[in-house]
Amino acid sequence: MSRKTLTRRQFVAATAMSSTALIAAPYVRGAYAAGKLSIGFWDHWVPGANDASTALVKEWGEKEKVEVSIDYITSNNKKIELTAAAEAQAKSGHDILQMPSWWPHAYSENLEPLNDVMEPLIKQNGEVNGTVKYLAQSGGKWLAVPATPGSQIKGPCSRIDLMKKHAGIDVQEMYPAGGPPKDDNWTLETFLKAAEACQKAGFPFGIGLGETTDSVDTAGAIFQSFGAELVNAKGDVTVKTDAVRQALEFYKKLIAVLPADAPSWDDASNNKWLISGRGAMIMNPPSAWAVAKRDAPQVAEQCWTHGFPSGPKGRFAPFLPYFWGVWSFGKNKEAAKSLLVHLSSPAAIEKFVVASGGYDLPAYANMTKLKTWAEEGPPKGTLFHYPDPYHRQTLSIAASPAPPKIAQQIYFQATLTKMALRFAQGEKMETALAWAEDECEGFMRT
Repeated sequence: MSRKTLTRRQFVAATAMSSTALIAAPYVRGAYAAGKLSIGFWDHWVPGANDASTALVKEWGEKEKVEVSIDYITSNNKKIELTAAAEAQAKSGHDILQMPSWWPHAYSENLEPLNDVMEPLIKQNGEVNGTVKYLAQSGGKWLAVPATPGSQIKGPCSRIDLMKKHAGIDVQEMYPAGGPPKDDNWTLETFLKAAEACQKAGFPFGIGLGETTDSVDTAGAIFQSFGAELVNAKGDVTVKTDAVRQALEFYKKLIAVLPADAPSWDDASNNKWLISGRGAMIMNPPSAWAVAKRDAPQVAEQCWTHGFPSGPKGRFAPFLPYFWGVWSFGKNKEAAKSLLVHLSSPAAIEKFVVASGGYDLPAYANMTKLKTWAEEGPPKGTLFHYPDPYHRQTLSIAASPAPPKIAQQIYFQATLTKMALRFAQGEKMETALAWAEDECEGFMRT
């Protein structure tokens, strides 16, 4: 498969870099000097964001005397996934490939263990959250390094004015810029009452019920807020539990006040809903707000990104990380590891965040209070709580804690939203549960 058919632009440069002396120590320049390295990066949707990656790689390459080629691979038509599948099968391709959330486990047998990279990075940058460990660790081995570009939280983006007028909730007071949340009363019960009030006023929450990631990610966080798991960490099917029943009952009430066409929404629908001025809230990273700044500034200046409502079992936020993996069949693995150390330095992480306008999220605990999130606007501070700077939420991914290769199927088959819709549209609870149970048992056989 030709790289050129998978990329919009390609950068080739003489390369190299040094990371901090502490972490760079294992990677001696002589081991790979004058060699070559090829990288497949996700093609960022933010104009100019790729330039940060290009500059950082060039910086590293010129110092380390390595010739590096970069392919920026679009996520359209699943080209990143197709690239990973083709390279894993051929045992040939890029030395480093950026991967969406589930793929480190999917290709675990073809990935180089990266404990010698991750352990020093955690000491430098702080601990990573449990979802990063869940998606990128197996049998004590780190399969990949969390990438800042592309990683995101899909929490609430609320209209300040509409929430205050119709729901009686001041989201700026609840999540003040520069200070910790005052979110004790921000529960699923409060959230549902707000959704009902805004729908009655003609501004429904824009939450999808389709089969794409935005819909599934919101469902995942809500189900986890009830402690509802379709398959547990041991691989047991746990569909018919009180927790799952409670989550379905809640979803039925929520679905009743969402847009009528929400079951057919894709990942662009909620963005369009917010930008059109028709909705009081969506669940999304700051991409919709960023587009609104250009196309509907009167909407953008009323947007505030904040934390997820809490449920009986806690406050969970939908987190979708990207990863950098090093193929075990790569020709220059030590150089690849050295470059990943450089791309994961605090200085590099901040450059990624700045270049993306605050969209990209580092996975490390010590990197959630960068000034970009405090300064972006309008309104100023609108992204301050986007990275969960006070660690008030459990960053989670839908279908966890099921074993990742099972959870991946639950996720991509949208079992959670399909089950919720079946019940909300009139199917009996036990019939919907039996359907989901059968689906999960099927996933375990494949």
